[in-house]
Amino acid sequence: MAAKTSMKGSLKRVAKKPRLPAGARERALRTCETLAALYPDATCELNFKTPFELLVASILSAQCTDQRVNLVTKDLFRKYRSPAAYAAAPPGELEADIRSTGFFNNKAKSIRAASARLIEKFKGRVPRTMDEMLTLPGVARKTANVVLGTAFGIPTGITVDTHVQRLSRRLGLTRETDPEKIERQLMELLPEEEWIDFGHRLIWHGRRVCHARKPNCEQCALASFCPRVGVDS
Repeated sequence: MAAKTSMKGSLKRVAKKPRLPAGARERALRTCETLAALYPDATCELNFKTPFELLVASILSAQCTDQRVNLVTKDLFRKYRSPAAYAAAPPGELEADIRSTGFFNNKAKSIRAASARLIEKFKGRVPRTMDEMLTLPGVARKTANVVLGTAFGIPTGITVDTHVQRLSRRLGLTRETDPEKIERQLMELLPEEEWIDFGHRLIWHGRRVCHARKPNCEQCALASFCPRVGVDS
């Protein structure tokens, strides 16, 4: 229980704890159980072989599809095999290699700086705590949760991307719009052992069924108890 209070990292506190929507706890547990049956093998869809590769792929995935990132990293991971290789990449070269992921200048800057930080402070290895992960340039809680949960199996929180934001509100699990506040409430609703898988499964459901513009409610396994908050009839 102490882990949920501290959230195993420096998540901001608020003066007044936001109230959960009525019935949120029951819906969260039913959602968790239903998605576990629906997507028993759900995991991160970014391709990687090492925690560091997942860190790089996660930085590249900002405002970019996993499919596009996987196309880029297929060659990128062959060319750059260590934090030292990224940190030493000549100006403009790494940017060109990741250009198709968008925002390539900022992403290249973050990857170089994070690589240098890993070399300087962590002997070139990806750290295993939220507090340490958050010291890496370009890494916020979403990226840290992806890496710690997927690469190391450490439940530091719940990954909140655009799919999790959208679905958690539609399902009436939260009224919040800020990712950190959404994460805090989801962690309150679910047992710690479900945090990693729940995030992956909700993302899968958002990509396959509960789309942003036109959710496929008729084919949705959650339809019987989903309040469809914000969804037009």
